Amino acid sequence: MKLRYLTVLVAISLLSLTTACSTPSTTTPTNDVTTENKANPCASKPNPCAGKKVNPCAGKGNVSSIGGPLAKQVQGKPVVVDVYASWCPACKNIAPTISQLKEKYAGKVEFVVLDVSDKSTTADAETKAKELGLSKFLTENKTQTGSLTIVDPATGNILAQHRNNPDLMAYTKVLDTAVTK
Repeated sequence: MKLRYLTVLVAISLLSLTTACSTPSTTTPTNDVTTENKANPCASKPNPCAGKKVNPCAGKGNVSSIGGPLAKQVQGKPVVVDVYASWCPACKNIAPTISQLKEKYAGKVEFVVLDVSDKSTTADAETKAKELGLSKFLTENKTQTGSLTIVDPATGNILAQHRNNPDLMAYTKVLDTAVTK
């Protein structure tokens, strides 16, 4: 009985090994099915996304609007929202850029830091976000540390959003346009 079981086991193993290790055939299999080059049925339809402005950080948690205008204390100036955490390498990477932006746009742009480093700072950030009309934004972006978002306070539209981008020009181009409005 044991010998028969062992023989069957060896036979199955050899068949499995042979199947797994066999190289694919170089000959082309013949089928009765012919393939035709059919036209794409969607090619004649208009692209529903064609006219929309693309968010450079489109993806989960990112929005094209924060849900409405910001609070009155930040009206009249573009707002740069920094989702920050002390433990975040991206935050440390963009810190010099943020310093340069604050220096260049002092008095012209509002800078809002939403610190999500730990539970207490996150609670403070949620309070601050609520006061400024950024609650929805923070809820959807609190995991996106190291991101800078430029918001038009009158409309709540996101003008630009970058994550871990230390390129000063990426921000100044948008801020220069927003400041001159």
